[in-house]
Amino acid sequence: MRMGFRNGRTLFGPEFPLEAVTSLRTLGHNVLTSFEAGNANKAIADKDVLAFAAANDRALLTYNRRHFIRLHFLSPDNAGIIVCSKDEILRGAR
Repeated sequence: MRMGFRNGRTLFGPEFPLEAVTSLRTLGHNVLTSFEAGNANKAIADKDVLAFAAANDRALLTYNRRHFIRLHFLSPDNAGIIVCSKDEILRGAR
């Protein structure tokens, strides 16, 4: 397995808020969004998204738990997959 996330290099899926991207960049992380990569709104297959992240030595950050956990076992040579979940309870709790 590559060590992309250890270097703070991540690829964010389109579902993540810009606020999260900005916050991580402020902390020194090298974050690339799918929009910046030219891959937004193109219906790219999940396996191709993971291949893009791996080719660019980036960990993939996603909410798509079911597909990407399965893909990790099928294609373990990647820089990491960070699977997140949405916590609806905290929404608007600021």
